[in-house]
Amino acid sequence: MLLMRVRFAPSPTGQLHVGNARTALFNWLLARGQQGTFILRIEDTDFERSTKASEQAILEDLRWMGLQWDEGVEVGGPFPPYRQTERMRSYVDHMNRLLTEGKGYYCFCAEATLDAHRQSQLAAGLPPKYAGTCRNIPLEEARRRKAGGERAVVRLRVPEGRNVTFNDIVRGDVTFHTDVIGDPVLVRSDGIPAYNYAVVIDDALMKVTHVIRGEDHISNTPRQILLYEAFDYQQPRFAHLSLVMGPDHAPLSKRHGATSVKEFRDKGYLPEALVNYLALIGWSPGQNEELLPADELARRFRLENVSHASGVFDEDKLAWVNRHYLKACEPARLATLAERFLRDRGQIVGDLSAAARHWLVAVLPAMAQSVDRLPQLADRLESVFRQDVTTEAIEPALVTALAEELAAAPRMTATEQFRVVANRVKDRTGLKGKNLFHPIRVILTGAHVGPELDLIVPAIDTAADLGAASGLAPVMGCRERAAAVAGRR
Repeated sequence: MLLMRVRFAPSPTGQLHVGNARTALFNWLLARGQQGTFILRIEDTDFERSTKASEQAILEDLRWMGLQWDEGVEVGGPFPPYRQTERMRSYVDHMNRLLTEGKGYYCFCAEATLDAHRQSQLAAGLPPKYAGTCRNIPLEEARRRKAGGERAVVRLRVPEGRNVTFNDIVRGDVTFHTDVIGDPVLVRSDGIPAYNYAVVIDDALMKVTHVIRGEDHISNTPRQILLYEAFDYQQPRFAHLSLVMGPDHAPLSKRHGATSVKEFRDKGYLPEALVNYLALIGWSPGQNEELLPADELARRFRLENVSHASGVFDEDKLAWVNRHYLKACEPARLATLAERFLRDRGQIVGDLSAAARHWLVAVLPAMAQSVDRLPQLADRLESVFRQDVTTEAIEPALVTALAEELAAAPRMTATEQFRVVANRVKDRTGLKGKNLFHPIRVILTGAHVGPELDLIVPAIDTAADLGAASGLAPVMGCRERAAAVAGRR
């Protein structure tokens, strides 16, 4: 028995859309959960728009998400090649087979003629389809005309008067009548294979058992089934996923904000969060659980449980999922992931010393308890790197007491040291609670809100001692901040 084989076959014409990433994920989950094979094939026959840069970006996004493929581009496999532009000989051979067997034919109709016929059908309220003008041209005559320089496409000779039915794993039985299909173009006049033609040959020769794709491909499926029949190839099972919608229930697009995997990467989402969230669009792992690692999602994933109703992409829900994974992130990894955003903010200005990296690893996990995305860690650290001092009206006795106690104390590199100083200021001023700690926060951080003082004060003083060679931006210590405020009184 042939093991399950699924494929993801993007066109390298732009960034990887999260809707396509969800399709890749569902294929990957099914393969991983069923001990199958996940194939990555590149459909690059759109010569005008396909680029190597786009291909590499798609591969990078898939790897970032953890969707490593078992077979395909860059890893090889038993059914190469895995780029359509490298499979042209196969498409020509299959075309000649269809022509010879009378299952395909040359069509010489001019585009203007076809367009005029299409418009007349639409005006009459009919589905547009080819009129069959060239259906009965003998093959030898057609070949002579081609050899004489006439341009021609190759069409499939679709059987008349029959239904094409397939069982969609997500949607159940779906039926199309051949009277509304027409004879589709298989090979364009420039020799480039059409999508429906190339994809059937590739899937058949690569022994794909399940085709999982967006619902926008449903109308392509009967044409592809007819091609499987024409070549006498085994048909795969089909599953068509609902499209990913924006909050207004229109297909997710740029007007809704970020739409590509790269954009969500750049916004500071973790790959495990995006994977977990995309899996929840149109499918549920059950047991009232939502936050699950990829291997557990794969163990539970079943196509039969995927909803055919459209799923809405809710970035607020993605942020909630991301917060969970940020809290759970291993400290050293969190520091590595956050570094680019801290550099963008100017909080890291050079190569980090071992001591500075140790500082980041120690500080960031506490900051991550209340953020949704990686750039917000820089927001939480803003108080550490703030160089301006407050000019707000604060009770002079408190300013003086804090400045004097800090001047007499060592750097507050531990929570206990800050508490000792705070208690001495409390004893000297008689202030306590909010009346004590709020002005201390304003003096030391220049802000009314922020991380707990028990966290931020040791972070400030430890960073202040690291010095310019640490790779961190200069940090003014708490002692110096209090002295500067006192000096303005």
